[in-house]
Amino acid sequence: MLCEMCGKDVADLAQVRVEGSVLRLCPDCSRFGKVLTPPPAPARPNPAGPVAPGRTTGGPVPRARPLEERDLYRELPELELAADWGKRIRVAREKLGWTPEDFGKRLNEKKSVVLKMEGGSFHPPDPMVGKIERMLKIRLRAEPETKG
Repeated sequence: MLCEMCGKDVADLAQVRVEGSVLRLCPDCSRFGKVLTPPPAPARPNPAGPVAPGRTTGGPVPRARPLEERDLYRELPELELAADWGKRIRVAREKLGWTPEDFGKRLNEKKSVVLKMEGGSFHPPDPMVGKIERMLKIRLRAEPETKG
């Protein structure tokens, strides 16, 4: 059998706890940890059923139901930029007393980018929309209007 630390082929291996891990080691390598006399028993379910609160069974508690994978993007409503998003940015910026240059510095963008956004000629990417919403404490996204 091979030692899991040094790789020697020896006849007798001992189970040793080394820094929280249990390894099967040769007699030479077993000095690096604490030798476990009986091998650790695998956790078995309690045949008596559930245990009273405050008491433990010594093993993991099985979940009542299996975990299912959820797609959070499917549950969220699809949001688009509101029709007046440029005006909302300008009004909120002016309300805070920031010039386009001040807002651009806080946003890490040029003054011209701020002016283009306010004019509606530059549509900001989604991460920038979230950053603007947080900075100005406004909502730029809304649910799309249904036609028909």
